[in-house]
Amino acid sequence: MLRPRVARAQHDGALASLGLSMTGALDPLAPNRAGVTYCGVPASRRSEFWSGVRDELPLLVGVAPFGMAYGALAVEAGVSAAMAQAMSAIVFAGASQIVAVELIGSAPAVVLVLTVLLVNLRHLLYGASLSPRVEALPLRWRWLLAYLLTDEAYAVTIARYERDGSPYGHWYFLGAGVALWVTWQVTTGLGVFAGAAVPESWSLDFALPLTFLAILVPALRSRPAVAAAVVAALVASLGARWPYGLGLLGGALAGLAAGLAGARVFGERERRPAQVEAGQP
Repeated sequence: MLRPRVARAQHDGALASLGLSMTGALDPLAPNRAGVTYCGVPASRRSEFWSGVRDELPLLVGVAPFGMAYGALAVEAGVSAAMAQAMSAIVFAGASQIVAVELIGSAPAVVLVLTVLLVNLRHLLYGASLSPRVEALPLRWRWLLAYLLTDEAYAVTIARYERDGSPYGHWYFLGAGVALWVTWQVTTGLGVFAGAAVPESWSLDFALPLTFLAILVPALRSRPAVAAAVVAALVASLGARWPYGLGLLGGALAGLAAGLAGARVFGERERRPAQVEAGQP
């Protein structure tokens, strides 16, 4: 008869060979040695990474001209080519970068920083939404994914996590984020060095709203989501002339409130018939 410690070690080794933890849950960092499948398709780090890249490609069509527009605008605002490129590498947030270059030289530094923070407040919601999916990852992974978190990367990644429980979802997130990061750096450079040659009649600023529409429409799968989108759009439109981009912040907050209220109202309406049918008061 095996001693308890020896038996426990053999048991752990057998689980590890299957990519399982002691709780029977799939270990997100373990290799797929036993051919574990999800939705009938073998999962692996490589397949998830390239799936993230592939699913991000349609959104990059809108990101590319937006990146060029930012590069050209930065140069026109008097920002050096090196600083414009460095902002894309360090800040990596298109809307905030546009706001920043527009305020450079015309607003105090404190106002510039606060405005950029306000514009990027939506990332707190993105992070809160993804936190339960990545909380078991090592800190280095969470820092990397936090840096790569953008509107476009979030849109495809949250949809991927909702499809099934693949333990390699963070590799999908990485693939989507890297695809966007590379595109943003390249198109920023193109805008910086070739922006002056782009005719004004091209109006590249159309790219941002089109990209957000591509993200938004597939997500409108419930009445609370539609209510949030409509209210946010109305408030943001009414506040378009508010200073320092506060219309965007107002729209985001109003949309959030409308979504929460809608979830409560529509959820109550859906629960009530079920309670009546079950004979509950």
